[in-house]
Formats: sequence, C-alpha cells, structure tokens
Amino acid sequence: MAGASLFALLDDIATLLDDVSLLTKVAAKKTAGVLGDDLALNAQQVTGVSANRELPVVWAVARGSLVNKAILVPAALAISAWLPWAITPLMMIGGAFLCFEGVEKLAHKFLHSKDEDDAHKAELTRALADEKTDVVAWEKDKIKGAVRTDFILSAEIIVLSLGVVATAPFGQQVTTLVVIALAMTVFVYGLVAGIVKLDDLGMWLLGKGRTLAAFGRGLLYATPWLMRGLSIAGTAAMFLVGGGILVHAIPALHHFVTGLAPAHLQWLANALGSVVVGIGVGALVLVAVTLFQRLRGGGKPAH
Repeated sequence: MAGASLFALLDDIATLLDDVSLLTKVAAKKTAGVLGDDLALNAQQVTGVSANRELPVVWAVARGSLVNKAILVPAALAISAWLPWAITPLMMIGGAFLCFEGVEKLAHKFLHSKDEDDAHKAELTRALADEKTDVVAWEKDKIKGAVRTDFILSAEIIVLSLGVVATAPFGQQVTTLVVIALAMTVFVYGLVAGIVKLDDLGMWLLGKGRTLAAFGRGLLYATPWLMRGLSIAGTAAMFLVGGGILVHAIPALHHFVTGLAPAHLQWLANALGSVVVGIGVGALVLVAVTLFQRLRGGGKPAH
C-alpha cells in the first residue's frame, strides 16, 4: 500500500506539473503582448544612466519588480478565491488600459515633433553634466519611476494569467502565477540588461580584429533599430491582446467579428477585429482621461 500510495503521489505531482506547464504556456501567450513594449520601455528607463551604472540600475528595477509581483500574486489569488466574478471585469479593465497605452504612444509620436524630443534629450544631458545635479537622487528617482511602470505592467500580466487559471485548482493557480511572475521577471530584465549593454559590446568588438570589428559596427548600427522594432511590435501587440480581451469578453462583439470572415480566415478576422476595437477603445479612454485632466485644471493631455 505504501508503494502504491507513493506512486499515486508521484503521478499526482507529475499531472500537476504537466497541467501547470500547459497553463503557464497559455498564460505566457496571453501576456506576450505586454512583453514587447515592456522590454523597450524598461530599456528606455535606463537611458541617460552612466555606462557603469546601467546594470546596477536594471538590477534595482528587477528587485522592485519582484516586490511588485510578491504583492500582486497574493492579491490575484485572493480575488480568485473570494471574488471570482471580478476576474472578467478586471481583465477588461486591463485590456482597456493596454489599448489606452497603445493609443497614448501613437498620440505622443504624432503630436510631438522631433525637435521637442531632441530638446528634452539635450536638457537631460545638460542636467546630468552639471556638477550641481545630485546624480544619486536622480538615479533613485529614475528607479522609482521604472518600478511604478513595472507595477502597472506586472498587474496586467498577473490579471491576464489569472484569467487563464481561474477555473484550475487552487494549487495549480498558485504554482502557475508564481512561475509566470518569476519567469517574466527573469526574461524581461535579463533581456533589458542585454539590450542596454549591446552598444558597449559593439564598442568593445571594434578593437578585436577586422571580422569582430565589423560585427561590432553592425551592433552599434542595429541597436537603435532593435529598440525601435521592439517598441513598434509592443504597440501592435497591445492592440492585439487588449482588443482581443475586450472582443472575447463581449459575446455580441465576438460573434460580430467572427462572422466577418469564413472559417479558414477566422484568425485574420480576430486579429484585425482586435486591433480595430483596441484602437477605438484606447482612443475613447485617452479622450476621457484628457478631458478629466483638463477639468481638474491639469491642462496637459495624457500623452
């Protein structure tokens, strides 16, 4: 009997791990839309930091991200246990916020001229070069801002993951959310650390022979394009994921979108429908936020 119980326990553990692995994969796909923008955004957070402080800053933000997730995961599990009806509304709020972020980025790009962005960068460079500037305080503020941004993005990831595991046993919910939280943190900030040091790697390779020097020049040329590509992909994914959540959460809208194309083109109809809905909802939220800020006397649009 003891042997049978042991094998039964091992089978239960193996089944649990298999289920957790499957749920984690599904949750990872659901949250992938956040990651593209997360990578670019967090890499941009350390711009302006001196080269020898880039990795310590990334590590400080990663620690803050782990603290964020240590707060968010128990909160998500509590919601799943005591307020399961709130999961769908929270997912819809998360989806609407994703769409808002995407439209906000587009609005900033098209409503702010390149001269304004260049002037901001020049002002930042002058401030950092000024001996009176408290660089330590500036760095701490930079880290705090990045951790606040991470809290929002982490909340989106946890809420989306919670929607995937909402009907699973509690043990699987705990394991899956913890795995997702840790994996996303390691993945995002590991890549951010690599991205912010690509230019240093390129500079180092310049003095290592003709072949490696050519590769180094290629890295120096490609790094800005990589950042731009991540930002574009992240923005598109925001509309796909955020709009997709809203489409699937509203049955009438889901039926309308799926009815626009034959069965073999359903994936295209879903993708295009999600993007259109995402842009539309994001624009409405941006208008509402801008009007609210102006009514409060802020006078500045959200972007």
